[in-house]
Amino acid sequence: MAKEETKKAEEKKKPEAEEVKFKGKYIEAVGKRKTSIAQVRLYKNGKGIIIVNGQKLNSYFSANNVAAIFQPLKLTGTNRDFNFSIHVTGGGKNGQAEAVRHGITRILVKMNEELKPALKAKGFFTRDARKKERKKPGLKKARRAPQWSKR
Repeated sequence: MAKEETKKAEEKKKPEAEEVKFKGKYIEAVGKRKTSIAQVRLYKNGKGIIIVNGQKLNSYFSANNVAAIFQPLKLTGTNRDFNFSIHVTGGGKNGQAEAVRHGITRILVKMNEELKPALKAKGFFTRDARKKERKKPGLKKARRAPQWSKR
């Protein structure tokens, strides 16, 4: 019985997506948001597979983040015969998803320059550089000062 339980536990530890290696030429772009950096590669003549850090897109990101990633593709009406290989580092899941969206937008503009005005109007093309402000000496947080007292 114990051996069967350990086998089941080992099966659960394995990644859901088997390693998929894309071959051939690709278009590459980098997307950024806060401290997240996404290296996005688009392979033409694919089956619509998207791999993020060795996992399938739906297993790495939540449904809301997946919807955000597909926004530029839906807006431009780009068909899904591409494979994406994405490597994301830093930040949280939301920042990573927005970095991936930024990278996909840059790739779409590299492929077809005429898509740039539509993507720029929705704000996908601008890099959102907002970051957390650093804590200053003598303050409790970035701007929060200690309570002042006259005495």
